[in-house]
Amino acid sequence: MPETQKNKGNWVQGFFMEVFGLSAGLSLLATVLAAAVIACAIFWFFHSAPPQTLTLSAGPPGSGFYAMATNYQAILKEQGVNLRILASEGSLENLQRLLERPKTAEIGFVQSGLTNGSKSGRIVSLGSLSIQPMLVFYRADTPLQLLSQLKGKRLVIGPVGSGARSLALELLALNSITNSGTASFVDLDGAAAASALAKGEVDAIFLMGDSASTEVIRSLLRRKDIHLYDFVQADGYVRRINYLSKLEMPRGAIDFGNDIPDHDTALVGPAVELLARADLHPALSDLLLETAKKVNGKAGLLRRQDEFPAPIERDFPLSEDAERFYKSGKKFFYRYMPFWVASLVNRVVVVFVPAALVLIPLFKMLPSFFRWRTKVLILKWYRRLLTLEKELQGPDARSQPEKFLARLDEIENAVNKMKVPAFFADQFYNLRGHITFVRGNNPQK
Repeated sequence: MPETQKNKGNWVQGFFMEVFGLSAGLSLLATVLAAAVIACAIFWFFHSAPPQTLTLSAGPPGSGFYAMATNYQAILKEQGVNLRILASEGSLENLQRLLERPKTAEIGFVQSGLTNGSKSGRIVSLGSLSIQPMLVFYRADTPLQLLSQLKGKRLVIGPVGSGARSLALELLALNSITNSGTASFVDLDGAAAASALAKGEVDAIFLMGDSASTEVIRSLLRRKDIHLYDFVQADGYVRRINYLSKLEMPRGAIDFGNDIPDHDTALVGPAVELLARADLHPALSDLLLETAKKVNGKAGLLRRQDEFPAPIERDFPLSEDAERFYKSGKKFFYRYMPFWVASLVNRVVVVFVPAALVLIPLFKMLPSFFRWRTKVLILKWYRRLLTLEKELQGPDARSQPEKFLARLDEIENAVNKMKVPAFFADQFYNLRGHITFVRGNNPQK
């Protein structure tokens, strides 16, 4: 290796040797430790960066869930995050994907009530996004008063894996309606179900946002031959099924000119939660909740302005990052900087500032420690030299001078082997000069 490259490679080691008076071995160890700390900090700096791509399990293409996901996608793209949307059959499949290993999706829209209150340490909630009403459309000459009047009918309860199907089965079971003789269940998605109802191929359909689009629902509401079921027993259903909430669609809210609906209509429905895997990056959690405020915070037919997202804990615990967001908003840097710039600054503060807070005091303490250590060592030999010089004035020194000279040689040899930092050179050479001075005053002189 050329001499110049060798010198460059030994610069740090030489620094520890000169400043702290360490041996070559200890200097090499100090160099390796310092390099390890810096390498770990650099690794963690890059490792802790939020991913640029996020996967969301939504619902069937054209459904309310899928439309909401595309709104999220557009907003996140402006912040430099690519949201990949996975189509699904609905809430149940979204939940399964969040639980899968290896992971299929990091986040998903899931209606509450699908897990019977069970908890999973692998999934957390970022909050409720809306109350999703169960819409029951039916064909009849006169309005239905009770769901039990659907006995013996042909019913579309939603595709397998949808939250609509899960809730429809529970509501029908409370009215003693099952697929074994009391009714005929048909599995169709939103658009196909609406078409079948319009053609008279089925008698009633159960629709929710994870199985039907807003356009399909609005088209059904405008038909004269199809009715929206009014949950006159809504208060009772909410008491029996604790994850349901009562909603009201005001008269004329769909079409004032045609008075649709022609009366205030009671509805029931579960909350829709934004669920995430527990290892979701905190910065992405904040970004998602900020996006949810823009998408779900707007006033709508069944919600008030800024009512959602809401920190309401249901089937899954609210994440710590979400709790902090609802209490105090975004982290400091993310309030005033673009997402990726704030992420960079935040990681510098989180990674390198603590490393500096450890290393700087350590490097400040090391010189003081080694100054003290070297000073104690020099004073040790001064004490022995003073003792020896005093003894040289006694009668024994004249009778046995070789004994005292041997002790002086021992002191001199030990001092010459000392590793002394450069800033102790003056004291070191003073000590050696004083040894020579004592030798000049020995009895043999």
